[in-house]
Amino acid sequence: MSPVGEYATQLVVGVGGRAGVSVAEVCALVEETLRGAGLAAGAVKALATVESKAGEAGLTGAAERFGVPLLSYPAEELAAIPVPHPSDTVQGAAGTSSVAEAAALAGGGELLVPKRRSVAATCAVATAHPHDLRHHGDAEVRGDGGALVDLAVNVRAHTPPDWLKQRIAASLDALAAYPDGRSARAAVADRHGLPAERVLLTAGAAEAFVLIARALGARRPVVVHPQFTEPEAALRDAGHTVERVVLRAADGFRLDPGAVPEDADLVVVGNPTNPTSVLHPAADLASLARPGRILVVDEAFMDAVPGEREALAGRTDVPGLVVLRSLTKTWGLAGLRIGYVLAEPQVIAKLAAAQPLWPVSTPALVAAEACVAPAALAEAEAAARQIAVDRAHLLAGLAEFEEITVSGVAEGPFVLIQVAGGAEIRTRLRALGFAVRRGDTFPGLDDSWLRLAVRDRATTGSLLQALDHALALTAR
Repeated sequence: MSPVGEYATQLVVGVGGRAGVSVAEVCALVEETLRGAGLAAGAVKALATVESKAGEAGLTGAAERFGVPLLSYPAEELAAIPVPHPSDTVQGAAGTSSVAEAAALAGGGELLVPKRRSVAATCAVATAHPHDLRHHGDAEVRGDGGALVDLAVNVRAHTPPDWLKQRIAASLDALAAYPDGRSARAAVADRHGLPAERVLLTAGAAEAFVLIARALGARRPVVVHPQFTEPEAALRDAGHTVERVVLRAADGFRLDPGAVPEDADLVVVGNPTNPTSVLHPAADLASLARPGRILVVDEAFMDAVPGEREALAGRTDVPGLVVLRSLTKTWGLAGLRIGYVLAEPQVIAKLAAAQPLWPVSTPALVAAEACVAPAALAEAEAAARQIAVDRAHLLAGLAEFEEITVSGVAEGPFVLIQVAGGAEIRTRLRALGFAVRRGDTFPGLDDSWLRLAVRDRATTGSLLQALDHALALTAR
């Protein structure tokens, strides 16, 4: 087994350099870039460059020093690869608009670190293979017939409650009429102390990500990872080149606002973040706002945080702020699809223009109105407090295993753990009756990471016993 902390995802480093660049300069730039991104030099599978640079002694010597091959690609092949930082000067000199970024991406992976420069060298870092951005927790239990204890999906257990099911069932008598979202929209607006024109109801937060990607015309979108992968997938599907800011486990997955490029005009970040469960300070997120920038904060799990502390929903003093909320997690409505967007009226109008007619069904509208009523909010707050207690119990149990690391301070209804042999542990837990979420589909994580949903004390006790068994089997 690889030691915990080793970056199991293989990396390709694209490199370029002026004629005569030294081995020492190339190596120093690559090492500094990897270290700054929290990536291990041992995970580098290859250096890559354009064919015209393949004989440059500084590049070939750097590959030898790292003990990896130097891959080379024709300029015309690299020129066809979209890169976030093209240069007309480089295009004229090398036949491709960015040697380092295009060469790093030529193997089909995803860019982790965009182009970095020294005096005479450039480098960029990509994964050797793409992450599966379309993999979600439900895939871990799909088709199991209920045989597994589901710790892979973050929907609260034993939901929806009976009173909500009854409200939804009663709405079926109105299915002959087209949905009318005015009442639900007003209720959501009132819940956050906003005018209705600042609210858009959507078929879950996933629809909102698609609308944002298609309707807001970003030129340089940046997604803060590790986080829910659907925002990046939607942006890519809409034809955008997406840049990543990858938070480090060594920093507890805390956000450094200074890491976000100043000229990014669309920034997406989760709070609390899935899968890290880290709750970022509202002040740090608000500091990302800029004139001409859309700041998207995914608060899908915020109602699972007692008091919803650090929430930005309802704020009107942060320019360009777009807050997404989901009602599917706390209330068990993943199959109904209901969420909403809070933003400036002009942004709401653009998103609404991209929606089809009647995008939210009548039962979902009824659920939305019911879930933002005062009694429902009080129930959600009580559930959040219980989740905090149950999470503390889970964390205390995990702390008994020296093989397991929890990075960051968990504040959501799930916990991210790192364990050597994580893929094997996940398989053994499945055989023992527990489904957990794999972490390697999240950019910035590898297969040593697993996400566990917080459940009641009895379920957690059974999980900890199964985990002890799985670790013992894996150690043999």
